[in-house]
Amino acid sequence: MTTLPDYETLVLERQDRVLTITMNRPELMNAVNLRLHEELAEVFYFAAKDTDSDIVVFTGAGRAFSAGGDLDHILSNATNPELFDEEVRLAKRIVFSMLDLDKPLICRMNGHAVGLGATLALFCDVIFAADTAKIGDPHVAIGLVAGDGGAVIWPQLIGLCRAKEYLLSGELLTATKAADIGLINHCVAADQLDDSVAAYCARLQKNSRNAVRWTKVLLNQELKRVTHSLLETGLAYEAVSIRSEDHKNAVKAMQEKANSKKP
Repeated sequence: MTTLPDYETLVLERQDRVLTITMNRPELMNAVNLRLHEELAEVFYFAAKDTDSDIVVFTGAGRAFSAGGDLDHILSNATNPELFDEEVRLAKRIVFSMLDLDKPLICRMNGHAVGLGATLALFCDVIFAADTAKIGDPHVAIGLVAGDGGAVIWPQLIGLCRAKEYLLSGELLTATKAADIGLINHCVAADQLDDSVAAYCARLQKNSRNAVRWTKVLLNQELKRVTHSLLETGLAYEAVSIRSEDHKNAVKAMQEKANSKKP
């Protein structure tokens, strides 16, 4: 059996040919710093070549799926925007490695998925969310363009009109609302989340492995075309907005709020 790689910010487990990838910064609600960016840009390539798994489950440790960007990381990028320019390469690798993965990628959305966290959840194939979770992309609330994938994936799932409503406002949706409008597949009681994910994985395993994989590849062809068309432009706009006074002022306010909470 293939040895699972060790990561600083991710935990990998394999059982019954299901590979589970867990973002593991629970004390920070799995907020994404540079190291997690780097490891997410690699882990789905490992998952693709892992001969001992047929299904991949993606989740977060603790009470959140992912709260989005880590505050220290956001501060660093705002002060040194050229760092984000380097991060663009990682962002593209993350998105396309998820789309290129021919195994079913199931999101176990155990808690809030915000900003980049929402993008990571929504680029999965099937999403099961706990009824206590919320999802949204509030890039605009901190003066940023939703360029790291939000503007690509939301319209594909709920249509352009609704995508504009939520991405322009930055509103967070309850898992119940997200399921009702088709943004996610299932909203289940938090204590039933594991059973629901396991039951779906078991159902997939009853089907032909190659038929399942090739059907996913076919379904993703148009999504990959759209992503290739829009992601570069989205990341370029986000790179411009990260240099704006609106973003700098928003980050300053976030920093002051965080400092006020310190003992």
